[in-house]
Amino acid sequence: MNRRRIADLEVKAIGLGCMSLSHGYGPPPPRAQAEALLLGALDAGVDFFDTAALYGFGHNETLVGEILAPHRERFVLASKCGLHGVDGKRVMDGRPDTLKWSCEQSLQRLRTDRIDLFYLHRWDKRVPIEDSVGALADLVREGKVRHIGLSEVSAATLRRAHAVHPIAAVQTEYSLWTRNPEIAVLDTCREIGAAFVAFSPVARAFLTGRLRDPSVLDPKDLRRGMPRFAPETYAQNLALLPAYEALAAEAGCTPAQLALAWLLSRGGHVIAIPGTTQLAHLQENMGTLALDLPAEVLARADALINRQTVAGDRYAPATLAEVDTETF
Repeated sequence: MNRRRIADLEVKAIGLGCMSLSHGYGPPPPRAQAEALLLGALDAGVDFFDTAALYGFGHNETLVGEILAPHRERFVLASKCGLHGVDGKRVMDGRPDTLKWSCEQSLQRLRTDRIDLFYLHRWDKRVPIEDSVGALADLVREGKVRHIGLSEVSAATLRRAHAVHPIAAVQTEYSLWTRNPEIAVLDTCREIGAAFVAFSPVARAFLTGRLRDPSVLDPKDLRRGMPRFAPETYAQNLALLPAYEALAAEAGCTPAQLALAWLLSRGGHVIAIPGTTQLAHLQENMGTLALDLPAEVLARADALINRQTVAGDRYAPATLAEVDTETF
């Protein structure tokens, strides 16, 4: 149960999302800290690393390439196209020529001759999904990409894409407090044989219990624009934590480990990619793989934190409009 498949690749059920080393949560950590985190991840047994052209507008891929390229045969590498930076601005572009250009840029930054799993980061709805996936299929035929993935898509879009070329994985936010994949995508992935890769599996730190006051977040932290982290809403959500933390203590694990264990129990095709800048947190996350929590404990966690008990949307309206995922 601790190893999962992505097409013909096998990885541990918990990988590493690299975004926070460059992007999203305020100033990135110093280079030495990022290097220690990435190399420490290898030492901790991480064999699945996830990055994207968008993260730091190329900085994250460059960082991963510079530090991990000497160890390239030890891990599965995932990156994404369709979102990138142009003149300091975030741009969505799913046109075939743009996706192929983006792949070439990513290969150079990552210092590799192939990307094991290349996702369409967002479906650019101005471009038929068949055209975008067709371009990625060309990259597979050219040997630059091994497998194709999609991020934040609906089951209907997944099926359309899969009809063009096998989709090996779908990446979407999923955790105790974000249940949208349970509408259809989780089951559709299982049906077509695709892995489901869950980002933000500990709810952007909420489920670690360490973030009690969102006012301490950096002004550029993306959580400041998320409805669930607005002061009044977050105060409502904090009321869920005492019982949840007590359950984790009863089970002999940390709150983050309980969240990850619950997630991995949702199906043998589910893989979690928590991100962190702290090596101790990474080691804590990987320690989840040594746990064997009773189904009754996981059911109690499920009942404590779910879409009925959590307040607020996961994204602001403008961001929700960019994704293709189903909503309740």
